Amino acid sequence: MKLKSYPKYKESGIDWIGEIPEGWEVNKVKHDVYALKKSGLEALEGNEEGEYLFFTSSQIQSKFIKKATFNNECLIMGTGGFASVHYHNGKFSASNDCLVLKKQKAINMKFLYYQILNSLQVIDDLGFWGTGLRHLQKYFFYNILACWPNKSDQTAIANFLDKKTSKIDALIEKDKKLIELLKERRASLINHAVTKGLDPNVKMKDSGIQWIGEIPEGWEVSRLKFTLLDMKNSIKTGPFGSQLTIDEMYNDEVKVYNQKNVIEKSELTGENYVSNEKFKDLIGFKVKKGDLLISTRGTIGKTLRLSEKAETGILHPCLMKINNNNKVVNDKFIEILIEESDITLTQLRLLSNATTIDVIYQDNLKEIQLILPPLFKQKQIVEYIDKATAKIDKTIKLIEKKITLLEEYKKSLIHHVVTGKVNVGGG
Repeated sequence: MKLKSYPKYKESGIDWIGEIPEGWEVNKVKHDVYALKKSGLEALEGNEEGEYLFFTSSQIQSKFIKKATFNNECLIMGTGGFASVHYHNGKFSASNDCLVLKKQKAINMKFLYYQILNSLQVIDDLGFWGTGLRHLQKYFFYNILACWPNKSDQTAIANFLDKKTSKIDALIEKDKKLIELLKERRASLINHAVTKGLDPNVKMKDSGIQWIGEIPEGWEVSRLKFTLLDMKNSIKTGPFGSQLTIDEMYNDEVKVYNQKNVIEKSELTGENYVSNEKFKDLIGFKVKKGDLLISTRGTIGKTLRLSEKAETGILHPCLMKINNNNKVVNDKFIEILIEESDITLTQLRLLSNATTIDVIYQDNLKEIQLILPPLFKQKQIVEYIDKATAKIDKTIKLIEKKITLLEEYKKSLIHHVVTGKVNVGGG
């Protein structure tokens, strides 16, 4: 997109903005807006029902509420966690962890919205304090500098960015929906392969599991505990919190494998180590090459098979490890059953008698039922899934890269327009 510049520029006095057009002013945000009285609403009071949008620091228009506490053209700033800003014109409510701003002088509020969007990184880096849940320093925010053209140019800039960013957002949303469709296709492909096999003409039999239905003849249904090696600690949950505290994991001798290792599928990730003495105390939680690690809290069911190069270590309390019997189950096949198919998670939900699961318990995992084809067919299915999903994964990565580029372009466009690097107002 080719856009013209303004005739003359001057220094803004703001390092991260640089030059601005002559005729533009630099002013503190507090001189152009005022804060409306906060509501007494807690963030948890919002829900999926109600007539009015309910803004909170952590959620963007995803909640609603029956009562509107504001009826203005306003900006809503999140004050907890990280910098965020939303524009709304009309009735709405906001939780008490939000700062609601209304214009004080003759300014275009949508222009101010884009100005603050352009400043979010600075606000996030310098305007928040706290080592746990960070909070916005209102004094810093009110005194942040913004650059202002005349009112007609503000309106022209806001209208231009509304038009351009809405097109970018539409493209991003379309690509995100495409990714979701590809992920659904990927999951469907995997679930069909591990429950129905690769031969569409194979004779089927009743699996005895109502929610699975028929499976190919020659396949068996077995509980996970019967696929483990016949040895002590072939399935093991990490130590209780009191057995391994945070203070004991700042050493440099024996690695503690944690959730991050598993989620990122990296043996090298993480900085948690314990002393050799502590390792001896927790020898029952030892892990080594060949062990399959499983995440059990928060993000559950992710797996990491420790390679031949993996260093010996111990389990974090949020992990579990299993050792499967290769005479019964293929290594990669069991990983797919646990992480990639619906089989494990569905049963854990049923066994826990809950609608959502964020913890895996050892006793429940041992009892889940697995559908096992003969070993040679397990290998064939793994090879098929690897090949088929590689194509889908490659496509998803390309789309994700495109989304990243669009988001970067949108950010750059807003910066160049609201700081006067390009002229869209005709001034």
